Formats: sequence, structure tokens, C-alpha cells
Amino acid sequence: MTAERTGTPARTRIRELHCPLPHRVNPHAEEARRHLSHWVGTVGLIQRESARRRFEHADFGWFASVVYPTADEEGIALMADWFAWLFLVDDQLDDGAFGRNPEHAGQVVAGMRAVLESADHGEAAARRTGLPTAVSSLADLWRRTAPGMPAAWRHRFVRHLEDCLTAAAVWEAGNRVRGIVPEEDDYIENRRHTGAIYVCMDLIDVVERLDVPVGLYDSDAFREALDAACNVVCWTNDIYSLEKERSLGEVHNLVHVVQHHRGLDAQQAMDHVCEATSAETRRYLSLEERLLHCHPEHSAVLVPYVSGMRTWIRGNLDWSSRTKRYRADAGAPVPQPAAYLEPDLVVADR
Repeated sequence: MTAERTGTPARTRIRELHCPLPHRVNPHAEEARRHLSHWVGTVGLIQRESARRRFEHADFGWFASVVYPTADEEGIALMADWFAWLFLVDDQLDDGAFGRNPEHAGQVVAGMRAVLESADHGEAAARRTGLPTAVSSLADLWRRTAPGMPAAWRHRFVRHLEDCLTAAAVWEAGNRVRGIVPEEDDYIENRRHTGAIYVCMDLIDVVERLDVPVGLYDSDAFREALDAACNVVCWTNDIYSLEKERSLGEVHNLVHVVQHHRGLDAQQAMDHVCEATSAETRRYLSLEERLLHCHPEHSAVLVPYVSGMRTWIRGNLDWSSRTKRYRADAGAPVPQPAAYLEPDLVVADR
């Protein structure tokens, strides 16, 4: 169906989401914040003061610390860097011209793929000049992440990151160009890719030093629990980011999709998605119990992995409900992309 461009929507009330999981924070949260502030400047992801102000307000170091509370100091710094890269590339795809130019986006994604498939895990690309910053900074991340991880995990992670980038650069961009609001089922399926949540769940393996067997990962019990956890995270993000996204004309948000296709008003759509998210959390907890029951022989990897999915559900809710990334100060307009998008991020040095 054709998308409708609207102005800033009326503020909707967010119902309390069911989340009977404990709040946890990594003891190295402050170190992660300091490291991340330095890293984004060193690799060139953040250059302008206006972009840095918005970046600091998002507090990605704290976000990483509440979803990976057991990471050591080096590990939480790496997780925070991944978050910065994923969110800043997402901004380019969602908010700027980059996300409305599938050809250009495809070229940059091809450069990222070359890094991920390189024999040296991006070591040479991290030092190369002339690459888009999104590519060279990815090389820095990959050379710090891939070595020492099992081959099956590397292949899985690369596939998930490529699926994420392709869905955002092709599926979302195509919808924007054609003015389409995706159907609900199509949106839910693709949202787990565009939200990079499979990628983020893969990072549990890095933090916990896990080697999840391929047969276990591909089992119905594991996939159903994983997809439910990913849905909760993505839908929670949509609930809290609605105001920011609709102010920019973005239609890829479950609340907007539900409102558009079901003929609801804004509050009814928000209530529906809040209820659905709470129900999906309950479903996840049931599927988690089933997963542990079905595969007791893999408890050594499953117990820390499901703990990681739990902290993702809880930590994402805690961060989404407090970050300034999705809301302006009282009385202030929502920041416009020209104020925070770094043009060099997706353009090679000229």
C-alpha cells in the first residue's frame, strides 16, 4: 500500500510492558562510555560537534552495558563500538539520502562484504585510506572480533550482517522509493534483519566465549526462542522510536504499520503493539523453558545464551525508555538529519 507522508504525530501513551526480568549493568559501564567517545573520533565515525552531541545523548556505552552485563572490560568496549557502528550506519540508511539510493547503498555494502570475507579479517582494510568511513571502521571492528571465533560462528555472523544491510539497503530503500507501507507479516519478518538483532544476539557468543553447535542453532526450539526474543527487542524499539521516526516521514515502524493497515488511530495502534510485545515476552519465556528441556545435553552453551537473550530483552527496554536518541528536550524540535549525519561515513575520500 502507498505510504502517506504526515507531520509530527500526536504523542501517544506507552503502556507498561511486561518484563519480569532483573535490571543488570556491566561494572565497566563508565569505561565503555569513555572508550566509545574516543573510538568514534579516532576512526572518523563522528567528526562534527552537532553529530557528537546527538551521539553522546544516545549513550550507546550504557546500552551495551545493560545488554552485555557479564562482558569483561575489553569485551564491553568492543560491544559498545559495534553498537555505535550499527546505529550510525542505520541512521544513514533510515534518515538520509543514502537510504533512498539503493545503487549507492549496494556499492558500500559490497565494500563491507569484502572486509568480512577477507582472509586477514579486515586487518589491511583497517589501515587503508580512501575507503568510506563505514567500511574502514567495520574493518577495525572485524579484526578485533573474528580471530579466535569458530568458523561456523564467523559464517553465521557475516550472513546475518549481510542480511541486515541488504534488507535495509534494498527492501527498506525500495519501499521508500515506491512509497509503500509494508504488510504486517512482511514487516515483522524483515524487522529482525533491519534491526540487526540477529547480529547483536551473535555477539553473545563473543562475550560468553561460546561455540553453539550448528545443529543446535538450526533446531526448531532454538530458532523459535531466538525469533521471539528478537521480536520483543525490535517491537520495543519501535514503540519508543515512533515519535522520532514519524517526524521524519519514516514508515518502517510496527506501530505505524499496524495503524495504517488496521485502520486504527495512533493510540489504538500503540496499545495494540504494547500488548503484542508483552505477549511475545511471555511466549519467549515459555519457548526458553522448552528449549532448555529439549536440549539438556547442550546446557553448557544454552544457559549463558538464554541469559544473554534475557538481558537483551530487559536491557533494551531500560535503554529505549530513557535514551535521548528518540526524543528531544521539552519544547525542542526533533533534530533533523542534516544536523547529525556525517556525509563522509558512506562516501569514499575524494
